[in-house]
Amino acid sequence: MQGKYNRKNNKSGHRILGLSVLCLFGFCLSVQRPVLMAQQTVQQQTTPKKQQPKSKVYLLHSDLLRKDSRHPDAQVVVGNVVFRHDSVYMYCDSAYYYDQISSFEAFSNVKMNQGDTLFLYGDRLYYDGYTQIAEVRMNVRMENRNTTLLTDSLNYDRVYNLGYFFDGGTLMDEQNVLTSEWGQYSPATKQSVFNYNVKLENPQFTLTSDTLQYNTESKVANIVGPSDIWSDNNHIYSELGTYNTVTGKAHLLNRSILTNDGKQLTGDTLFYDRDAGTGEAFHNMVMTDTINKNMMTGEYGFYNERTKYAFATDRAVGIDYSQGDSLFLHADTLMMKTFHLETDSMFRELRAFHKVRFYRTDLQGVADSLVFSTKDSCLTMYKDPILWNQNQQLVGEKICIYMNDSTIDWAHIINQALSVEQLDSLLYNQVTGKEMKSYFRNRQMYKTEVIGSVRVVYYPMDSDSTLIGMNVSETSKLDIYLQNQKLEKMVMSPKSNGTLYPMNQIPPGTDRLENFVWFDYIRPLNKEDIFNWRTKKVEDQLKKNVRGPVTLPNQHLFEKKEE
Repeated sequence: MQGKYNRKNNKSGHRILGLSVLCLFGFCLSVQRPVLMAQQTVQQQTTPKKQQPKSKVYLLHSDLLRKDSRHPDAQVVVGNVVFRHDSVYMYCDSAYYYDQISSFEAFSNVKMNQGDTLFLYGDRLYYDGYTQIAEVRMNVRMENRNTTLLTDSLNYDRVYNLGYFFDGGTLMDEQNVLTSEWGQYSPATKQSVFNYNVKLENPQFTLTSDTLQYNTESKVANIVGPSDIWSDNNHIYSELGTYNTVTGKAHLLNRSILTNDGKQLTGDTLFYDRDAGTGEAFHNMVMTDTINKNMMTGEYGFYNERTKYAFATDRAVGIDYSQGDSLFLHADTLMMKTFHLETDSMFRELRAFHKVRFYRTDLQGVADSLVFSTKDSCLTMYKDPILWNQNQQLVGEKICIYMNDSTIDWAHIINQALSVEQLDSLLYNQVTGKEMKSYFRNRQMYKTEVIGSVRVVYYPMDSDSTLIGMNVSETSKLDIYLQNQKLEKMVMSPKSNGTLYPMNQIPPGTDRLENFVWFDYIRPLNKEDIFNWRTKKVEDQLKKNVRGPVTLPNQHLFEKKEE
């Protein structure tokens, strides 16, 4: 039988340390955000005031009872020892029983039963009847229904119904296994708190943290410090929030980050559903694709990691930074859809609708809506689209921009195509036709093809950039060649000389095509200006292309005769 192992110093030292840590931790938890108050820690629960025990500790049975000169205040009890304090029964192989101070030291095969739900096992136990604290050491196991706590040093406070360890421990239930250096567990509330090198392991994920609260009944983990959750290809970083380990649903605050296959979703508030594979972000949302080097921002964002569907709205912005010079695109709503997943035919579409405006230093545009497809690298602008490249402006009913490695390759302006080049505040080179194809090299337009009903107003120059006059021409097809954004030559088919007016003899009204318009008041000026939607003036609205009815040959043969 072992001695009292410095009972006075050890007992008071452990107890003071344990209660100090509990008080400090209770204060820290009291300042947490309201979202976690629904699941308060044990220290925050209403607890009874400590009282002296209603009865003393009784020795119910032992095979042998004797005195020991080395422990004059104790009775030595050996063999099938049983103690009782109120409704708690404690068992061991041998013990020192201090009847005067209502306490005992127990050794070997220690067991403590509190009702039919709490069982405590260990190799050594010191129980103080006045404080009602049980100090269990070596091979400690606490069992509470489906929850088991393993450690080598555990103090159990019967008044507060609280067990805490400080030399490392493991808590297990049907779903999870938690380990940490310091922790506590309340059998009454099922609430536990863990500190230092915390690890929660589940068949579907692993959570690591420095501070974690966990309820063994609800299976909900409260995140109250920097934490990482890893599952399959997913990673969650959060410093504040809740995570249901059964349903996989998380409510995360404080700029938490959800990462999946190179895509990150960040927001002031995040909702994540592990089983559905969906994440929602509110306020200051940022959705980043680190592989394709683009991102979406807004006040609200949604992402489905299984279907690769993304959605952003409320000051939504799409940003492409793959070429260094970022392109900023704003619309009321941005949507990303992925087609033919897990196949060689997979492609994505970015859809922007209503009040689209985008800006890059070399390229700006506006339209009602826009679609970009990775299938053909084509960006299509719908309904009153306008495109600017330096001093060039392109207008039509629809504009298709074909990209090559995120830079513009060529643009197709369909129906009522108009190209305008600004020379100064009064003079403009103008070309219009049914359709137009403009080609770019190094982000500069170098050639334009105009097809159908071509009309031209342009100002030829000498070698020293002096204006010769103004030329007005019409043809069926026109090829325009530019050098450093300046007109180099024009080739008409069929050939047309047109009319050349000297600069001082230009007839009034001939310097503008019928459909000429210069939208400098609409053009985005910088990346902040994309949020400022400006409508066209009434007189600048694009005229609808109205086509007359088609009359078939011998149409009267197909018409129904009147009876």
